[in-house]
Amino acid sequence: MATVSLNFNIDSPRWDQSTFVGRLKHFLNITDPRTVLVPEEELDQAKALVEGCRAGLVPPGSSQEQLFYAKKLYDSAFHPDSGEKMNLIGRMSFQVPGGMAITGCMLQFYRTVPAVVFWQWVNQSFNAFVNYTNRNAASPISLRQIGVAYVTATGAALATAVGLNLYTKRAPPLLARWVPFAAVAAANCVNIPMMRQQEIINGITVTDENNNELGRSRRAAVKGIAQVVLSRITMAAPGMIILPIIMERLEKFTFMQRIRVLHGPLQVLLCGGFLLFMVPAACALFPQRCSLALADLEVELRDSIMAKHGDKVPYVYFNKGL
Repeated sequence: MATVSLNFNIDSPRWDQSTFVGRLKHFLNITDPRTVLVPEEELDQAKALVEGCRAGLVPPGSSQEQLFYAKKLYDSAFHPDSGEKMNLIGRMSFQVPGGMAITGCMLQFYRTVPAVVFWQWVNQSFNAFVNYTNRNAASPISLRQIGVAYVTATGAALATAVGLNLYTKRAPPLLARWVPFAAVAAANCVNIPMMRQQEIINGITVTDENNNELGRSRRAAVKGIAQVVLSRITMAAPGMIILPIIMERLEKFTFMQRIRVLHGPLQVLLCGGFLLFMVPAACALFPQRCSLALADLEVELRDSIMAKHGDKVPYVYFNKGL
């Protein structure tokens, strides 16, 4: 086992976060669905080890591999801003088991309005947990705002799904299979901004390259949230667009018509296959530590930064959330 060097920094990324491949490796690591099975006690031990390393207190005999594994568990279960343990359902590592079950059912039960309504409601409830859990923790949101965001996003998803479901009754069968994706995409465009509205209203903390706070920016919040919306839609797209094509062709075979009861479980498993790669890939589309040019900030904040630092801060940085 590799020994720990004296200048070891546990918060230093193992892979280059300025490249897509580096970010993909990072998110493959922390969205590993196996981490949802790790006991709470082990997660707490991992947090204690990470915080100890940050304080320069590396336990004697610790290997670099042990520290990297502790950081993996920490990143998978604790919020990057607050350090608080996230609820299990909202963790990105739960996206594969949770998302595959819900997405598979949405794709399987799309023919009747009651089924569409139920599974879109389940999906939006799941999304609400995920969006709230992965918000920028520096911007608190009230229970009333959470309720409004949840109802609005659920309404957008149901209106899109039910409307398109009725509209595609006479359309080719494949179009009807794509209705769930249209509803999910529409809901994401509403759910995420609404759930994180405080960030847009009050702005989020921006820092310089060395993490020194510079102020709060609404434009940074808008950029971060827009990237998250695009990432979430990208996460769902391959499974919800390609899988219906696969099922449409498979169901024409005689053997598939004889095992209709297995169509649902099959779609759930296939969704899991797509999400296993797409969750980390979508998260890796944009850097977690997002940047914004000084020239693109609000005039007041830009002038304040220039008055204090001159032209030494060309970019500001912030956590965009997931």
